[in-house]
Amino acid sequence: MTATLHRPHTTPDTLPDAAVESFRRDGFVHVPGILTPAEAAAFYEAALDYSRRRPPLTDRAVFTQLVNVWTDAEDEPMRRLTLHPNVAAVAERLAGVPLRLWHDQILIKQPHNSAATEFHQDQPYWPHEDSPNPISAWIALCDVPVEKGCMTFLPGSHRRTDLPAQNLGDSKSLFGICPDFVWSPRVTVPLKAGDCTFHHGRCAHMATPNETDDPRVAHVVIFMDAGTRYAGRHHVVTDPLELPAGAPLDGPLFPSVAEITRRA
Repeated sequence: MTATLHRPHTTPDTLPDAAVESFRRDGFVHVPGILTPAEAAAFYEAALDYSRRRPPLTDRAVFTQLVNVWTDAEDEPMRRLTLHPNVAAVAERLAGVPLRLWHDQILIKQPHNSAATEFHQDQPYWPHEDSPNPISAWIALCDVPVEKGCMTFLPGSHRRTDLPAQNLGDSKSLFGICPDFVWSPRVTVPLKAGDCTFHHGRCAHMATPNETDDPRVAHVVIFMDAGTRYAGRHHVVTDPLELPAGAPLDGPLFPSVAEITRRA
């Protein structure tokens, strides 16, 4: 399955300044049409095909997760999606600093899955130092209304950079660690196929259950500050590399946005 790259609705040049301001204020923003409908449809099929051929990192109650699919030399479509120049360039404009790819992941919420992905921040899971501006592009490869497993965010929660990792399978985990979040507004963002939410790595978020007859398929491309260093903790991406603590996360596995867009 291949996808033809036509011009998406939203590019770095057409992204409104208000969207950048909203992201930096709230920690997330909805960006319509980061992919064209044709691209989204083709990548949807490619992601499902990949999930049938490769064992997931996790296949638990909340979702099926496949990580770093772009590094699979046999799967060129998913590589092109992860290294999509429009996704990378919009991410860097929102963050306002040079970025590198951290990793990607296909997240599939299977049909009639009543489990929510509970509120959590992403960055506490990552072995990062010197990365104050991580940003994830959560790309809807199909229509994702509320009943299919869309995202909900806690605006401004990205400013809490001191919290330990939370349990995304426990609805009380984040709120037990930070009780003030109980009173935070919650913003739910349904997406059309090809739309994207960008969120800061410390912006707390959750995903609703999938109550529909079809799988909810999202592809997430995660970026980190260009100067990020390895903190020495366990992670599936860095464990095989045997890096010393303090080593820069750079090189071919972590291409810069400048390199990604230059290849396009």
